[in-house]
Amino acid sequence: MTGNSLDQHMQRYAQRTNGMRASAIRALFAVANRPEVVSLAGGMPYLKSLPLESLAAEAGALVAEEGLVALQYGSGQGIPQLREQICQVMALEGISAHPDDVMVTVGSQMALDLTTRIFCDPGDVILAEAPSYVGALGTFRAYQADVVHVAMDDDGLIPEALFAAIDACAVAGRRVKLLYTIPNFHNPAGVTLSDERRPIIAEICREAGIAVLEDNPYGLLGFDDRLRRALRADDPDNVIYLGSFSKTFAPGLRVGWVLAPHAVREKLVLANEAATLNPPVFNQMLISRYLAKFDWLGQIKAYRNTYAERRDAMLGALQTHMPEGTTWTDPDGGFYVWVTLPEGFDAAAMLPRAVTARVAYVPGTAFYADGLGSRQLRLSYCFPTSERIVEGVRRLAGVLDNELDVMRTFGTSVSRPAVGPASPSPDTA
Repeated sequence: MTGNSLDQHMQRYAQRTNGMRASAIRALFAVANRPEVVSLAGGMPYLKSLPLESLAAEAGALVAEEGLVALQYGSGQGIPQLREQICQVMALEGISAHPDDVMVTVGSQMALDLTTRIFCDPGDVILAEAPSYVGALGTFRAYQADVVHVAMDDDGLIPEALFAAIDACAVAGRRVKLLYTIPNFHNPAGVTLSDERRPIIAEICREAGIAVLEDNPYGLLGFDDRLRRALRADDPDNVIYLGSFSKTFAPGLRVGWVLAPHAVREKLVLANEAATLNPPVFNQMLISRYLAKFDWLGQIKAYRNTYAERRDAMLGALQTHMPEGTTWTDPDGGFYVWVTLPEGFDAAAMLPRAVTARVAYVPGTAFYADGLGSRQLRLSYCFPTSERIVEGVRRLAGVLDNELDVMRTFGTSVSRPAVGPASPSPDTA
């Protein structure tokens, strides 16, 4: 394409494309997937423990027995049997739901997109934890919504900070539409919203007339085998719940769902039909067979055990190798550890040198809408083996040591608090 042609097309773009940015994680994939690089970046589930041969046979049987249905167009809301099974899955977290209020989507990312589309006009405010999921921030930006971050600590979203953010928006005349929250094993912070805070958060939003968008892809992956009660379980009229099979089964099938109050669900179905006509029928039917015929709860338990072992390997390696002044969160489920580096470090600027040292991570700035997070980074322990995790952290520590040497040479001061776990507070440097 010539320069003139490119300029012509750019002049035709809708204004909302100005907010579109490349995903920091997607940009890393080409490098992180090289075999010599230890990738602590992407949150890819460990699929080798799945019964792949049995699943292959089931996929073949699906085509042979029900191919005329599985390979045809379907309902924009999703097949009824899977929606019934999704209600059974959500019941594990205290949710009582009717299949009619469930809509199947092409991954929970599509549910995020559709929800933002039907709720947000340009300039509307979405409250989100600080930090927050990079995919959600990209979606909010694409629809020209403004993100206002709300602080977290080791017990998750802080109610007082939420109340203050709502009050500040009201004083400024800004319209808040949604609170976006990941209450369980947060991506990227790794923390979990405490049981005591859950009803408080829900009540604050209900009183303020703000809908809660509860994103819960990791909820069944707690290492203590305790299932946390969903926000939706106690506030069905104001909470829109997003779920996914990507973390508990297979992300390649791209099947998620949204559970919404009836009036909201009607709009979501219309938006879904406009976007995709219908989610892939074959993928839905294969997951339905998996839930009906396989020990999927046993598979989730196997995932928990694997991820808990790898979490322990990462925390041990951080304790052993990280320089003084480094802190991190201590997740009790999910995929991620959130690391804060000492004063003077810039995780984004350091990334090319880390890749040269054959280790990859995601810089913290990707998880903020306001440019914070320069001293922070997300490490994922779900995909590499424990041995690779330890080696990756060792390589990362070597990069940090080299950075320290450079800072000392040029007289840059580095603070030295104790090493160890810490809350996911934002970097303000």
